[in-house]
Amino acid sequence: MPRRSALSWSIPLLLALQLGMLWIQGAQLHRQNQLLRALRSDVQNLADSLDNGPDQADPQDGSDVLPLHRPQAQPRFQRVALRTFQADPDAASKEAEKELEASRESARKAVKEAREDQSKLSFTDNARKAEEAQKLQGATNAWHRWSLIALGVLCLAWMVRAWLRRR
Repeated sequence: MPRRSALSWSIPLLLALQLGMLWIQGAQLHRQNQLLRALRSDVQNLADSLDNGPDQADPQDGSDVLPLHRPQAQPRFQRVALRTFQADPDAASKEAEKELEASRESARKAVKEAREDQSKLSFTDNARKAEEAQKLQGATNAWHRWSLIALGVLCLAWMVRAWLRRR
């Protein structure tokens, strides 16, 4: 009798623990999804600002500054102007144009790499989801197979029982 009472409280306890673990896993997945969405929007904003180029944005009004949507506190970078004395203003403007073009190229390269990484992540994500679906389908097929075998054994046992009763 004590064995039955131990089962009567242990099964609901285990089910409640499993439900709690599933809730925690769901919360973690939700938080990860929110972070990935924020990162994706940051990359998209960066790509859009690079596509627009600096010609369309006025650096004095601050319209080219993009807000970050990250939940963690990140250090803020401010733009500062570095003034140096150069005798030749044409050389300074050529130097500035070269640096600007180099920074644009670097930004384009960073956006291209980010998009490649995002596509790789989506491929691995899809592969992982397909693998999980395959495992779930395999488990479901195994459960169906065993239930059909049990049903067949049960029917066979009833037929043997009926045959033995008639004899």
